[in-house]
Amino acid sequence: MYELIILALLARWPLHGYLIAKITNDILGPYAHLSNGRLYPLLSKLEVAGLIALADDTPSTSGGRRLRRYAITDAGRRRVHHLLMDTTSNQGDYQRIFWYKLPCLDLLTLDERLYLLDHYITYCQSHIFHYTAEITDLTAHHEHFEQSPAAYREAVMETLEHTLRRWRLELEAALQWRTRVVAQAEHPPDAPETETRAVAGGALTENS
Repeated sequence: MYELIILALLARWPLHGYLIAKITNDILGPYAHLSNGRLYPLLSKLEVAGLIALADDTPSTSGGRRLRRYAITDAGRRRVHHLLMDTTSNQGDYQRIFWYKLPCLDLLTLDERLYLLDHYITYCQSHIFHYTAEITDLTAHHEHFEQSPAAYREAVMETLEHTLRRWRLELEAALQWRTRVVAQAEHPPDAPETETRAVAGGALTENS
């Protein structure tokens, strides 16, 4: 996970270690934390593996410690592409990993973006099917569940239904992203306005 986030950041710009840590911790949220004690050994490991390289080594503005700026290598770009397209590792944690991948879709081809989104849509649908079946099964086929205390039954069902609602929201978000990706491919946002008008005009002429 850290490797994916760091390489994806460096695929865009060379960055100093302290900025890599800040952005990564902003992404991870308030309770996860990538400490310097974990970051710099990881950067050294990526450097030894040839995935990143030292871009420069300049004195800090406050004097003393030198600031090291890292850049991704061609091997690093191949590695981040592999990590982005990997849909089989860490299946139990893939929900979180997918949302780390989402801002990196522009590093992929259209077919690769759609592959990732379609995979996650299926992933969400599988969870929805699972929790729907569990709720039905508990209420219809488990006598010991019906014989358990009412407060326990209520808590279990509410937990399952809450989880089911979350997966339905995940599916809705993934479907919206897929629609957006397809729309952007059909109408690129930075296509020149004159070119867009010319294409539209040609289409009208052909259809008239």
